[in-house]
Amino acid sequence: MRQALVTGIAYCFLLMCFLSCKSYKEQEKDLSDTPYRGTIHVSADESFKPVIDEHVQVYEANHPGTNIIIDYKPEAECLKDLLVDSIRMVIATRKSSPEENEFVADSFRVGLKSMVIAWDGIAVIVHPSSTDTILRMDDIKQILTGRYKKKLIPVFDGVKATSTVRFVIDSVLRGDSLTKEAMAARSSEGVIDYVSKNPGVIGFIGVEWIGNHEDTAQISFLKKVKVVNLEATDISGAFVKAYQANIYLKRYPMVRDLVYILKEKHRGLGTGFANFMSGEIGQMIFRRSYLMPAQKNFGIRPVRLKE
Repeated sequence: MRQALVTGIAYCFLLMCFLSCKSYKEQEKDLSDTPYRGTIHVSADESFKPVIDEHVQVYEANHPGTNIIIDYKPEAECLKDLLVDSIRMVIATRKSSPEENEFVADSFRVGLKSMVIAWDGIAVIVHPSSTDTILRMDDIKQILTGRYKKKLIPVFDGVKATSTVRFVIDSVLRGDSLTKEAMAARSSEGVIDYVSKNPGVIGFIGVEWIGNHEDTAQISFLKKVKVVNLEATDISGAFVKAYQANIYLKRYPMVRDLVYILKEKHRGLGTGFANFMSGEIGQMIFRRSYLMPAQKNFGIRPVRLKE
């Protein structure tokens, strides 16, 4: 009798599991989106617009039933969107904080997932006529605080709330104050345009706006401005630009993370896009855009040129 009761309970348990467990394809039919179809909204740091646009274009081309709507804005505004129910993903330069993780978990009953997908360098640009093309980090700090030997006004893609300004304040000034004369353009492209027309300013932008020498738009940008060589972190007296190898080896002094923060309860389009950016094709796009991929090791090989 006892054996029969145990067998009956086991049978009922298995039957319940069978009825409640659908195949993944069956579950997909009940979802508004999957990695291969649907629409999602993403908030992304404006600094990374060129490379994120390329990711979206390639992903949607490979999955015709998908629609990834990117809203570009300053980083602080993107991070606030973690609290907006309709935003499925944020792309920024830092991972979510413990406080953000706890609040989202309490409010939306979902755990945030973060991953560093690339490394980016903050490039420094000047007017084509400028002779200030080789600078030490102490010079950069003097410029940012308004104490440089020459008057050079720093220009950012917004004076408040942007990832570039946050990096400068946290990693360069480190407690010192940004000069009140610092100026704000509407976008990274606006910084390039303003610097190209004003000799007395110095611009700070993500390298993805000027690093791709195969992009016709970026080639035109490079004709408008000069890119500054900054003091290398490893060799005294050496100066480097924000090239991929220098970013990867951390020889370039102003390197920051590019991170996705995923807010998704199911394996949906956000998960698909996150996996794409961290996968081989997505990492190749970062590499081609002259950022340094963080999830795939493409390697750096020494090259000897014959003169």
